[in-house]
Amino acid sequence: MQNILDKETSPYLLQHKDNPVHWQPWSQQTLDLAKKEGKPILLSVGYAACHWCHVMAHESFEDPDVAAVMNDLFINIKVDREERPDIDQIYQTALALLGEQGGWPLTMFLNSKGEPFWGGTYFPKESAYGRPGFTHVLDSVAGIFNNEPEKVTKNRDILKAALKKQNESPEGDRPKLTLEVLDRIADRYAQEADPEYGGIGSAPKFPQTYVLENLWRSYLRTDKENLSEIVVKALTAMSQGGLYDHLGGGYARYSTDAEWLAPHFEKMLYDNALILDLLLLVHGETKNDLFEERIYQTIGWLFREMMAENGAFSATIDADSEGVEGKFYTWSQEEIDGILGEKSAQYSEIYGASSAGNWEKTNILNRLDYQSHLDDDLEASLAQLSAKLFEARESRIRPGTDDKVLTDWNGLMIATLAKAGDYFKENEWIERAENAFSAICSTAMSDNNRLCHSYRLGQAKHDGTLDDYANMSRAALVLFEITGRNFYLERAQNWTDILSTHFWDDKSGGYFYTADDAEALIVRSKNAFDNATPSGNGTMLEVLARLHYLTGDREPFEKATDIVRNFSAELGRNFFPLATFLNNFETLINGKQIIIVGKRDDMETGVLLSVLSEFSLPTKVVNIIEDTSDLPSDHPANGKQQLENKPTAYICTGPVCSNPANSAQALRSVLEE
Repeated sequence: MQNILDKETSPYLLQHKDNPVHWQPWSQQTLDLAKKEGKPILLSVGYAACHWCHVMAHESFEDPDVAAVMNDLFINIKVDREERPDIDQIYQTALALLGEQGGWPLTMFLNSKGEPFWGGTYFPKESAYGRPGFTHVLDSVAGIFNNEPEKVTKNRDILKAALKKQNESPEGDRPKLTLEVLDRIADRYAQEADPEYGGIGSAPKFPQTYVLENLWRSYLRTDKENLSEIVVKALTAMSQGGLYDHLGGGYARYSTDAEWLAPHFEKMLYDNALILDLLLLVHGETKNDLFEERIYQTIGWLFREMMAENGAFSATIDADSEGVEGKFYTWSQEEIDGILGEKSAQYSEIYGASSAGNWEKTNILNRLDYQSHLDDDLEASLAQLSAKLFEARESRIRPGTDDKVLTDWNGLMIATLAKAGDYFKENEWIERAENAFSAICSTAMSDNNRLCHSYRLGQAKHDGTLDDYANMSRAALVLFEITGRNFYLERAQNWTDILSTHFWDDKSGGYFYTADDAEALIVRSKNAFDNATPSGNGTMLEVLARLHYLTGDREPFEKATDIVRNFSAELGRNFFPLATFLNNFETLINGKQIIIVGKRDDMETGVLLSVLSEFSLPTKVVNIIEDTSDLPSDHPANGKQQLENKPTAYICTGPVCSNPANSAQALRSVLEE
């Protein structure tokens, strides 16, 4: 036995290639080895940017004495949760069934079939934080495995049955979903908002963009100002607190406190895609200058720091540098004084810095006490001072970047970047989104259009999951609506066909997380719950709805209604993790089809399109068509003509279309109604 992670491409696995632990990658051969040796499996799941993963590695996995115990008693498997979300999803669910809070590092104990019987997350080397020491855990688990197999069998059977039940189609009443039901759910979500500091829930506080989008959509339907205020307050606090990097742009994963001051400093591609997407949606109505500034700055960070080898986007940036969490991002008062000189006092006051520090005797730059825009001259001066600090920060040792390309996360960012480029008329952003889309298609897709999940160092690895196909299909449809290139529509259609063939549950509807010909794990997951990223089944509601609206094809609509029918029984039990599903249900039943009869390159068509950026329209589907007779015969816009031989817009909801609008003013009036 030896550590063989040096043969992997994942930066996280390569971080552990020199550990004295005899780490193995996940494989059938490794499971067979556990059976041959009669040992339990210790499964450790983490990711490259994870602070507590680093802590456990330094304390335990790099310690020869701890490693000797691990090697003697267990077959040790290390998994990158970003590279193998299918594995992570199963064992996070198992941990939750044990009544434990999930997270990373995930530490699970399995038999040689991969069946879990106990687990936890971070274990300190010595007993601390109310948790037992890791070596004590190792000895205890191995002792029970070898001497009390009936306990292991009992736990395994309970977990196995519960995992199977979790992935069966939910039983019980299936409440009829309507817009009124969505609004009642939004009101319930609103009760979880923090009225003092903003955001949903308490510490630790995550962006919860899907829930905030749900509140925003309900506000647009009902004009309930309290819902709008919750969303704007949350986005403002995130954008002015320590969650945001005020020098370099980009948002960290979550705040450790309720005030949004102290983040875990890792930056994830998906978080930034989701926050940008929500900022765009809300800016459509508020025209909030802060939100626009954060969008531009964060896209600047994306292009500067997150470009991968193939033109797509990298996964994460680490929380730690030089072995210290946040060292790259934090400042002493002396450092700020030395760089900014006489202007330091005012800057420090506004950005919350002091000699005592605001976090672990150092300073996280933030504007929680000065969230409102100050006068223009002062803001311009502050920006210049921030630029000086940024330049000084560039000489520091940088945190590591996990530069693997994840198909699903790229799909999220491609869609957001293209929408931002269209909204702000930044053609370069659209081009970058198209380049990233092409990169995924050329490096992570096979000749038969099957997607791989991960790409790095010239190697595409691991079968594509539901999220890969869902997010890339969504990105394709965004690009189709913006560019009109049929290539993107065809890609989305091809990928949804693959999902229908290999992922669809023919018995009860909905998509499984993995394909029918993917590696067999202990269960085949199927649910509509949001996790760190949006639910694949929830995202497919939007994809299928848009395909139906754009093509008139009935099959996508039927598939979408099957998804709704399958998962609606969950609403009576727990609707909190179903926000993406609920948001996209609105798109399915209440999509605003914006049919423009005219040529895409006509200047007056562009004038009509520009009006759309004046409104927040989460369910809009844009279809520019020269001849409406090409629409299906039952489409409400079939046969609609240009007015006065000029490009003309019709807004169609359900079976009804608005009066024709062939000028910016006329279209604006229709949308205002």
